[in-house]
Amino acid sequence: MASTSASIEIPVPADRVWQLIGGFDSLPDWLPFIPSSESSEGGRVRSLKSEDGGVIIERLLTFDEQARTYSYSILQAPFPATDYVATLAVHEVPGQDASRVEWSGVFTPVGVGDDEVVALFQGIFSDGLAALKQTLAA
Repeated sequence: MASTSASIEIPVPADRVWQLIGGFDSLPDWLPFIPSSESSEGGRVRSLKSEDGGVIIERLLTFDEQARTYSYSILQAPFPATDYVATLAVHEVPGQDASRVEWSGVFTPVGVGDDEVVALFQGIFSDGLAALKQTLAA
């Protein structure tokens, strides 16, 4: 298994960040490369469309409102990986009116080397968190 993670500090309270990203079906609200999301199975599955028309289907695995975190797996995607599980978490920065957002994942590369898939997901996580910070600054 391979893994990667990204984090960003945002000068916004953790509760406000979580209000935006805590909904499992909320990616289009802050992630520009995912313009649409449809939920099913009572909100436990989301079907995403990427900017280039790719379809990604993900299942919610864990959700903790108080800890401001959720984990999900990919059921279907155009990525060269299987056994993907990722976690999105929002933490308070002690003593500041700010938060640290972490996005991490583990996965098994398929048909390519670890480095290639790590770079792919590292880019998605980093670009996504940068977009989140920009959305919250607007």
